[in-house]
Amino acid sequence: MRARLAWLVAGTTVLVLLAFLVPLAVLVRDFAEDRALSRANDVVRTVVPLVSDENGLRLSVTAQPVPVTVFLPDGSWIGAPAVPTPAVRLAEARGRALSVSTEEGREIVVPVVGAGGSTTVVRTLVTDEELRQGVTRAWLTLAALGLALILLGLLVADQLARAITRPITELSDVSHRLASAELTARARPSGPRELREVAGALNHLAGRIQELLAAEREQIADLSHRVRTPLTALRLEAESLRDPEESARVSSAADEVARAVTAVIQQARRRDAPPARSSCDATAVVRDRVAFWAVLAEDTGRSVTQTLPDQPLPVAVAADDLGAALDALLGNVFAHTPDGTSFSVTLTRRTGGGAILEVADEGPGFPPSAARRGVSAGGSTGLGLDIARRAATAFDVGTGASGGAAVRMEISA
Repeated sequence: MRARLAWLVAGTTVLVLLAFLVPLAVLVRDFAEDRALSRANDVVRTVVPLVSDENGLRLSVTAQPVPVTVFLPDGSWIGAPAVPTPAVRLAEARGRALSVSTEEGREIVVPVVGAGGSTTVVRTLVTDEELRQGVTRAWLTLAALGLALILLGLLVADQLARAITRPITELSDVSHRLASAELTARARPSGPRELREVAGALNHLAGRIQELLAAEREQIADLSHRVRTPLTALRLEAESLRDPEESARVSSAADEVARAVTAVIQQARRRDAPPARSSCDATAVVRDRVAFWAVLAEDTGRSVTQTLPDQPLPVAVAADDLGAALDALLGNVFAHTPDGTSFSVTLTRRTGGGAILEVADEGPGFPPSAARRGVSAGGSTGLGLDIARRAATAFDVGTGASGGAAVRMEISA
């Protein structure tokens, strides 16, 4: 923007200067020519009255600052050496003064008719150098003045552009900081009134976002905290079961839900952003979560196929987030496919680092709205895929080889 304003001012200044300096330069040239011709005419007018006095004429012609030649009726001449030019012969024939442009400059001839009808012609030549005397220096002065005015205009334009663009740059920087979750960033109102209003509106928006996020975090934390009461009751009910295996399984599930609720509360209470970078072993997390769901799969008659690498596979995702993502995908399988539907979990190494996690089933597949957040055709919240999507670098929902649903997650290292 600064460059555009500078070019705009430079172009405008050049046009104004051309409209002013070009006529002025022509006027200076014409003035120099008129001055030189006027001086020559004055010299001629000084010599003409002395034509009848030959001695005085010789002294006067010799004393003139410009070369003057007087052609006498007998063909001789007095003054600067010269030959009769066509202008001299024409003036002698017509008896009229002439001013003629030649290759050497401007020739001025004045005929003087004597008492006997004889004609004496006074001639002077104003050269091109004399006609342009001082013009070049005046033009250089005008050019220097024009260049100085252009530079001054560019300097003023740059200062003006900087005064305008600095607040805009600051506003852009604050908006990027806000986009990076630095919600304490605020713009400093400066510059023109319109920009100050924009800065105030941006600060108001940032404050309002902080208020809304704080209220949302409190609501999520309160809601999650309320879930703990029924979880406690569920754990007590599990302990009262007579079957030890059934009691252990229900208690383990209740503990898993309790850990998830605790993680939600901690995340909702955490106000510092951005969060610290986390990592985990994807192989261990996937193996653990598949083992957890395998128990329910056995109860519902589902066949589970898992393909995992033999070595640890580090990924740049927290273990809780990766586990929650896989739980969401497997939960969709159990919620939206009939009992007895087989599914598979495949974890492979990603080219360039990271992992690729694929969950596929042999069910009816995803409805068309499955890729949209918060939309579900099965009466659920529609957030399961979005939970998995947040943990992935790349996320794809499609159809597996058996015609059922397939979800592919790419996780960075």
